[in-house]
Amino acid sequence: MKPLRIGLLGIGTVGGGTFDVLTRNAEEISRRAGRPITITHVADKATALAEKVVAGRATITDDAFALVKNPDIDVIIELIGGYGIAKQLILEAIANGKHVVTANKALLALHGNEIFAAARAKGVIVAFEAAVAGGIPIIKALREGLVANRIEWIAGIINGTTNFILSEMRSKGLSFTEVLKTAQAKGYAEADPTFDIEGVDAGHKISILAAIAFGIPLSFVKAHVEGITKIEAKDIRYAEEMGYRIKLLGLARRREAGIELRVHPTLIPAKRLIANVEGVMNAVLVKGDAVGATLYYGAGAGASPTASAVIADLVDIARLIDADASHRVPYLAFQHDRIGTEPVLSMDDVETSYYLRLRVDDKPGVLADITRVLADNQISIDAMLQKEPEEGEAQADIILLTHETIEKNVKRAIAAIEAQPSTSGKIVLLRLENLA
Repeated sequence: MKPLRIGLLGIGTVGGGTFDVLTRNAEEISRRAGRPITITHVADKATALAEKVVAGRATITDDAFALVKNPDIDVIIELIGGYGIAKQLILEAIANGKHVVTANKALLALHGNEIFAAARAKGVIVAFEAAVAGGIPIIKALREGLVANRIEWIAGIINGTTNFILSEMRSKGLSFTEVLKTAQAKGYAEADPTFDIEGVDAGHKISILAAIAFGIPLSFVKAHVEGITKIEAKDIRYAEEMGYRIKLLGLARRREAGIELRVHPTLIPAKRLIANVEGVMNAVLVKGDAVGATLYYGAGAGASPTASAVIADLVDIARLIDADASHRVPYLAFQHDRIGTEPVLSMDDVETSYYLRLRVDDKPGVLADITRVLADNQISIDAMLQKEPEEGEAQADIILLTHETIEKNVKRAIAAIEAQPSTSGKIVLLRLENLA
């Protein structure tokens, strides 16, 4: 059978890893795919660097648009990243009848609905396993392995940079700023780490997972996204004392009124497996009505793990390229005319448990005033930790864990408690998920 001919856009870290793995394991991959898979053309502005990687085994060009129009190419791998030129190239590739593999979670989260519509009209495949959680095959698990299930919720540690920072803060008692510098020095964080530490990267990924799990359009613009920049070492320490660990969690949950879609620092019971995922590793926990909870763990980034996912998509395309388009797995798991219309809920309507840290006067009656406000807002306390005032101080930290309640009730209660003269400064709010 004739080889599947690949055009690679971008031969940086992941592109180089893809070229290396595909070349190194060519025979094994061919045996699985039923035909050879060969990168025949590479487009990159840094042609000299591309030549070093390719070493004469593929044609190099700096004209990506010429490559996506090349009639001798069957599949385009897009590893450029970003929203601009990458989108134009993918749409041009689709218009020219090319199948597409991409690791571009940001592009899909924002423009995936348009891209999938264009691909469906042209009858080509858009595959994106590498867009979420690197080498973990979570897209395939949701689209195919768990197809019999009504997915109830997904909770994921899907950003290695933030997981490394929180792990180091917990194990070494360091501040966020100190650990961020370490992460940058080790290459785990970019010089501008905003997308990671502000939760945007995780927001892109959980939006993709939610669309596949629940059969809804990609809805990143409606997601609640919060990062870890305000996490203090003392909150990590207090959470640990109460049996919890703080992780940046991407969470999507089906409710009667709609879909919760959110990213934020979250307390998770330390006894849960996902709470013990440390360093730059990723993990995704999926709860289905038939299978129960299933956990997927592994490297969420890096040249070889991401290449593993890219090549898995290539093998799928090699197997399906001659199949009728109507017999392929739908891009978002559900048939395009059966995509749902459930709304994404605002954070005010989200129902979860909460961690509240208050700085209050150390005197009789203060706690009673606080519990009264909570009760007035239908909030019940699950656990409490009261710290002794430091020497010479008249105020102390009180940490409250609540039972599940509606977020707007919590916000209303916080405003009332902060208005009391016995409360100092702002109350720290973190959300808590038991993931039982």
